[in-house]
Amino acid sequence: MLRCRPSLAMLAAVALVAMPAAHAQPAPAQPTPGPAAHPALDLDLHVGLEPKAIDLLKAMSARLAAAKTMSFTSVAAYESPARTGLPLVYTTISYVTMQRPNKLRVLTPADGPSSEFYYNGKTMMAFSPGTNLVAVADAPPTIDAMLKAAFQSADIYFPFTDTIVANPYGDIASGLKLAFVVGQSKVVGGTTTDIVVIANDNVQVQLWIGATDKLPRMARAVYFHEAGGFRHVVEFSNWRLDPPIPAGTFTSAKAESARHMQFAAPDSKLPDSPAPGGTKP
Repeated sequence: MLRCRPSLAMLAAVALVAMPAAHAQPAPAQPTPGPAAHPALDLDLHVGLEPKAIDLLKAMSARLAAAKTMSFTSVAAYESPARTGLPLVYTTISYVTMQRPNKLRVLTPADGPSSEFYYNGKTMMAFSPGTNLVAVADAPPTIDAMLKAAFQSADIYFPFTDTIVANPYGDIASGLKLAFVVGQSKVVGGTTTDIVVIANDNVQVQLWIGATDKLPRMARAVYFHEAGGFRHVVEFSNWRLDPPIPAGTFTSAKAESARHMQFAAPDSKLPDSPAPGGTKP
Protein backbone atom coordinates (compact mmCIF):
# COMPACT_ATOMS: atom_id res chain seq x y z
CA MET A 1 0.00 0.00 0.00
CA LEU A 2 3.01 2.28 0.38
CA ARG A 3 4.05 2.03 -3.25
CA CYS A 4 1.02 2.93 -5.33
CA ARG A 5 -2.63 3.76 -5.00
CA PRO A 6 -4.97 1.01 -6.28
CA SER A 7 -7.55 2.36 -8.68
CA LEU A 8 -11.03 0.85 -8.82
CA ALA A 9 -10.03 -1.17 -11.87
CA MET A 10 -6.87 -2.43 -10.19
CA LEU A 11 -8.78 -3.61 -7.15
CA ALA A 12 -10.92 -5.74 -9.44
CA ALA A 13 -7.61 -7.62 -9.84
CA VAL A 14 -8.22 -8.45 -13.50
CA ALA A 15 -7.99 -6.35 -16.64
CA LEU A 16 -10.96 -8.17 -18.12
CA VAL A 17 -13.82 -6.78 -16.10
CA ALA A 18 -15.31 -3.42 -15.19
CA MET A 19 -16.76 -2.43 -11.83
CA PRO A 20 -20.04 -4.24 -11.02
CA ALA A 21 -23.26 -2.70 -12.17
CA ALA A 22 -24.53 -2.78 -8.59
CA HIS A 23 -21.68 -0.45 -7.62
CA ALA A 24 -22.11 1.98 -10.48
CA GLN A 25 -23.09 5.51 -9.57
CA PRO A 26 -25.05 7.31 -12.31
CA ALA A 27 -23.32 10.50 -13.28
CA PRO A 28 -25.16 13.59 -11.98
CA ALA A 29 -26.08 16.45 -14.26
CA GLN A 30 -24.07 18.81 -12.05
CA PRO A 31 -21.51 16.81 -10.05
CA THR A 32 -20.74 17.97 -6.55
CA PRO A 33 -16.99 18.45 -6.02
CA GLY A 34 -15.48 16.13 -3.42
CA PRO A 35 -13.48 17.34 -0.43
CA ALA A 36 -10.09 18.81 -1.11
CA ALA A 37 -6.93 16.77 -0.78
CA HIS A 38 -4.95 16.89 2.44
CA PRO A 39 -2.53 19.81 2.56
CA ALA A 40 1.10 19.00 1.90
CA LEU A 41 2.71 17.59 5.01
CA ASP A 42 6.26 18.19 6.13
CA LEU A 43 7.18 14.83 7.64
CA ASP A 44 10.62 16.16 8.55
CA LEU A 45 8.97 18.11 11.37
CA HIS A 46 7.89 14.88 13.09
CA VAL A 47 9.79 12.23 14.99
CA GLY A 48 11.30 10.00 12.32
CA LEU A 49 11.75 6.24 12.57
CA GLU A 50 10.99 4.97 16.06
CA PRO A 51 13.19 1.90 16.77
CA LYS A 52 10.33 -0.12 18.30
CA ALA A 53 8.19 0.48 15.21
CA ILE A 54 11.03 -0.61 12.92
CA ASP A 55 11.54 -3.75 15.00
CA LEU A 56 7.86 -4.67 14.64
CA LEU A 57 7.96 -4.07 10.87
CA LYS A 58 11.10 -6.19 10.50
CA ALA A 59 9.61 -9.00 12.60
CA MET A 60 6.48 -9.01 10.42
CA SER A 61 8.60 -9.04 7.26
CA ALA A 62 10.79 -11.87 8.53
CA ARG A 63 7.77 -14.02 9.39
CA LEU A 64 6.23 -13.51 5.94
CA ALA A 65 9.49 -13.87 4.01
CA ALA A 66 10.39 -17.13 5.75
CA ALA A 67 7.23 -18.88 4.54
CA LYS A 68 7.83 -21.04 1.49
CA THR A 69 4.08 -21.38 0.93
CA MET A 70 1.27 -19.22 2.24
CA SER A 71 -2.48 -18.78 2.07
CA PHE A 72 -4.77 -16.12 3.53
CA THR A 73 -8.00 -14.23 2.99
CA SER A 74 -7.92 -10.55 2.09
CA VAL A 75 -10.91 -8.23 2.38
CA ALA A 76 -10.25 -4.84 0.79
CA ALA A 77 -12.53 -1.86 1.45
CA TYR A 78 -12.01 1.36 -0.44
CA GLU A 79 -13.90 4.62 -0.65
CA SER A 80 -15.05 6.46 -3.74
CA PRO A 81 -17.24 9.58 -3.97
CA ALA A 82 -20.99 9.34 -4.50
CA ARG A 83 -23.02 11.98 -6.34
CA THR A 84 -23.06 13.97 -3.10
CA GLY A 85 -19.27 14.13 -3.10
CA LEU A 86 -19.19 12.11 0.12
CA PRO A 87 -17.56 8.68 0.13
CA LEU A 88 -19.20 5.33 -0.42
CA VAL A 89 -17.43 2.12 0.57
CA TYR A 90 -16.86 -0.79 -1.84
CA THR A 91 -15.40 -4.14 -0.85
CA THR A 92 -13.71 -7.13 -2.45
CA ILE A 93 -12.70 -10.46 -0.95
CA SER A 94 -9.77 -12.47 -2.28
CA TYR A 95 -8.49 -15.93 -1.41
CA VAL A 96 -4.74 -15.92 -1.89
CA THR A 97 -2.36 -18.87 -2.26
CA MET A 98 1.32 -18.46 -3.07
CA GLN A 99 4.47 -20.53 -3.31
CA ARG A 100 7.90 -18.94 -3.41
CA PRO A 101 9.56 -17.96 -5.60
CA ASN A 102 7.21 -18.06 -8.57
CA LYS A 103 3.63 -19.19 -8.04
CA LEU A 104 0.47 -17.28 -7.12
CA ARG A 105 -3.28 -17.75 -7.25
CA VAL A 106 -5.84 -15.08 -6.38
CA LEU A 107 -9.55 -15.94 -6.43
CA THR A 108 -11.88 -12.94 -6.07
CA PRO A 109 -15.54 -14.06 -6.04
CA ALA A 110 -17.09 -10.83 -4.74
CA ASP A 111 -18.09 -8.06 -4.62
CA GLY A 112 -18.59 -7.43 -8.31
CA PRO A 113 -17.80 -9.75 -11.21
CA SER A 114 -15.76 -12.73 -10.03
CA SER A 115 -12.17 -12.94 -11.23
CA GLU A 116 -9.29 -15.37 -11.02
CA PHE A 117 -5.56 -14.80 -11.43
CA TYR A 118 -2.96 -17.53 -11.91
CA TYR A 119 0.83 -17.31 -12.14
CA ASN A 120 2.97 -20.43 -12.59
CA GLY A 121 6.45 -18.96 -13.02
CA LYS A 122 6.19 -18.72 -16.80
CA THR A 123 2.81 -17.18 -17.62
CA MET A 124 0.20 -15.06 -15.86
CA MET A 125 -3.46 -15.66 -16.59
CA ALA A 126 -6.40 -13.40 -15.73
CA PHE A 127 -9.81 -15.08 -16.02
CA SER A 128 -13.34 -13.69 -15.85
CA PRO A 129 -15.71 -16.65 -15.22
CA GLY A 130 -18.82 -14.55 -15.81
CA THR A 131 -17.85 -13.63 -19.34
CA ASN A 132 -15.71 -16.74 -19.99
CA LEU A 133 -12.83 -14.55 -21.12
CA VAL A 134 -9.18 -15.08 -20.32
CA ALA A 135 -6.01 -13.08 -20.93
CA VAL A 136 -2.66 -14.86 -20.88
CA ALA A 137 0.80 -13.31 -21.07
CA ASP A 138 4.38 -14.38 -20.59
CA ALA A 139 5.62 -13.52 -17.11
CA PRO A 140 8.99 -13.03 -15.38
CA PRO A 141 10.37 -15.86 -13.21
CA THR A 142 9.68 -14.36 -9.75
CA ILE A 143 6.59 -13.12 -7.94
CA ASP A 144 8.11 -9.66 -7.40
CA ALA A 145 8.92 -9.19 -11.09
CA MET A 146 5.56 -10.61 -12.14
CA LEU A 147 3.64 -8.17 -9.90
CA LYS A 148 5.49 -5.28 -11.52
CA ALA A 149 4.85 -6.62 -15.03
CA ALA A 150 1.14 -7.21 -14.33
CA PHE A 151 0.76 -3.65 -13.11
CA GLN A 152 2.69 -2.10 -15.97
CA SER A 153 0.98 -4.10 -18.71
CA ALA A 154 -2.59 -4.42 -17.45
CA ASP A 155 -3.06 -2.22 -14.34
CA ILE A 156 -3.48 -5.38 -12.26
CA TYR A 157 -2.72 -4.50 -8.65
CA PHE A 158 -3.36 -6.44 -5.46
CA PRO A 159 -3.81 -4.44 -2.24
CA PHE A 160 -1.95 -7.17 -0.32
CA THR A 161 1.19 -6.97 -2.51
CA ASP A 162 3.49 -6.00 0.36
CA THR A 163 2.72 -9.29 2.14
CA ILE A 164 3.79 -11.62 -0.68
CA VAL A 165 6.96 -10.02 -2.05
CA ALA A 166 10.33 -11.56 -1.21
CA ASN A 167 11.32 -8.81 1.23
CA PRO A 168 8.28 -6.97 2.64
CA TYR A 169 10.37 -4.69 4.83
CA GLY A 170 12.49 -3.66 1.84
CA ASP A 171 9.36 -2.47 0.06
CA ILE A 172 8.04 -0.68 3.15
CA ALA A 173 11.38 0.94 4.02
CA SER A 174 11.86 2.51 0.57
CA GLY A 175 11.20 6.22 1.08
CA LEU A 176 9.96 5.70 4.63
CA LYS A 177 10.01 8.94 6.64
CA LEU A 178 7.84 8.23 9.64
CA ALA A 179 7.27 5.16 11.82
CA PHE A 180 5.90 5.04 15.35
CA VAL A 181 3.95 2.74 17.66
CA VAL A 182 0.45 3.78 18.71
CA GLY A 183 -0.15 1.00 21.22
CA GLN A 184 -1.99 -2.31 21.27
CA SER A 185 -5.48 -3.46 20.33
CA LYS A 186 -7.51 -6.52 21.35
CA VAL A 187 -10.24 -5.80 18.79
CA VAL A 188 -8.70 -6.33 15.35
CA GLY A 189 -8.17 -9.82 13.97
CA GLY A 190 -9.46 -11.62 17.06
CA THR A 191 -6.09 -11.32 18.79
CA THR A 192 -3.80 -8.81 20.45
CA THR A 193 -2.09 -6.61 17.87
CA ASP A 194 0.59 -3.93 17.92
CA ILE A 195 -0.48 -0.79 16.06
CA VAL A 196 2.21 0.86 13.94
CA VAL A 197 1.88 3.99 11.81
CA ILE A 198 4.20 4.52 8.86
CA ALA A 199 4.35 7.21 6.20
CA ASN A 200 6.31 8.35 3.19
CA ASP A 201 5.74 11.39 0.97
CA ASN A 202 2.58 9.90 -0.54
CA VAL A 203 0.68 7.90 2.04
CA GLN A 204 0.11 7.19 5.71
CA VAL A 205 -0.58 3.57 6.65
CA GLN A 206 -1.79 2.30 10.00
CA LEU A 207 -0.88 -1.36 10.54
CA TRP A 208 -2.23 -3.87 13.04
CA ILE A 209 0.39 -6.63 13.53
CA GLY A 210 -0.20 -9.74 15.63
CA ALA A 211 1.67 -9.31 18.90
CA THR A 212 2.50 -13.03 19.09
CA ASP A 213 2.52 -14.33 15.51
CA LYS A 214 3.80 -11.09 13.88
CA LEU A 215 1.31 -11.43 11.00
CA PRO A 216 -0.52 -8.41 9.57
CA ARG A 217 -4.20 -8.29 10.50
CA MET A 218 -5.26 -4.95 9.02
CA ALA A 219 -3.80 -2.02 7.08
CA ARG A 220 -5.53 1.34 6.70
CA ALA A 221 -4.10 3.83 4.19
CA VAL A 222 -4.83 7.48 3.46
CA TYR A 223 -3.09 9.16 0.51
CA PHE A 224 -1.94 12.72 1.12
CA HIS A 225 -2.59 13.95 -2.41
CA GLU A 226 -5.87 12.17 -3.05
CA ALA A 227 -8.84 14.53 -3.11
CA GLY A 228 -11.30 13.55 -0.40
CA GLY A 229 -8.81 11.88 1.92
CA PHE A 230 -10.45 8.55 1.20
CA ARG A 231 -9.57 5.50 3.27
CA HIS A 232 -8.29 2.23 1.80
CA VAL A 233 -8.44 -0.72 4.20
CA VAL A 234 -7.25 -4.32 3.87
CA GLU A 235 -8.11 -6.96 6.48
CA PHE A 236 -6.22 -10.25 6.65
CA SER A 237 -7.51 -13.53 8.09
CA ASN A 238 -7.21 -17.32 7.80
CA TRP A 239 -3.42 -17.20 7.75
CA ARG A 240 -1.68 -20.50 6.94
CA LEU A 241 2.11 -20.49 6.63
CA ASP A 242 3.92 -23.36 4.92
CA PRO A 243 0.82 -25.44 4.19
CA PRO A 244 1.05 -28.25 1.61
CA ILE A 245 -0.10 -26.99 -1.78
CA PRO A 246 -2.08 -29.45 -3.95
CA ALA A 247 -0.89 -30.06 -7.50
CA GLY A 248 -2.74 -27.97 -10.04
CA THR A 249 -3.35 -25.06 -7.68
CA PHE A 250 -1.70 -22.50 -9.91
CA THR A 251 -3.58 -23.23 -13.11
CA SER A 252 -7.15 -23.75 -14.25
CA ALA A 253 -8.37 -25.95 -17.10
CA LYS A 254 -11.59 -23.93 -17.24
CA ALA A 255 -9.66 -20.69 -17.59
CA GLU A 256 -7.33 -22.11 -20.22
CA SER A 257 -10.30 -23.21 -22.34
CA ALA A 258 -12.08 -19.82 -22.16
CA ARG A 259 -12.16 -17.32 -25.02
CA HIS A 260 -8.85 -15.52 -25.22
CA MET A 261 -8.43 -11.77 -25.32
CA GLN A 262 -5.54 -9.33 -25.21
CA PHE A 263 -3.73 -8.82 -21.90
CA ALA A 264 -4.09 -5.05 -21.49
CA ALA A 265 -5.18 -2.28 -19.14
CA PRO A 266 -8.95 -1.88 -18.56
CA ASP A 267 -9.09 1.46 -20.39
CA SER A 268 -7.13 0.24 -23.42
CA LYS A 269 -8.84 0.15 -26.80
CA LEU A 270 -9.02 -3.55 -27.55
CA PRO A 271 -9.74 -5.29 -30.84
CA ASP A 272 -13.05 -7.07 -31.29
CA SER A 273 -13.45 -10.16 -29.14
CA PRO A 274 -12.51 -13.37 -30.95
CA ALA A 275 -14.98 -16.06 -31.77
CA PRO A 276 -15.37 -18.87 -29.22
CA GLY A 277 -12.15 -20.85 -29.08
CA GLY A 278 -10.25 -18.11 -30.92
CA THR A 279 -7.04 -16.58 -29.68
CA LYS A 280 -5.83 -13.04 -29.99
CA PRO A 281 -2.13 -12.58 -30.65
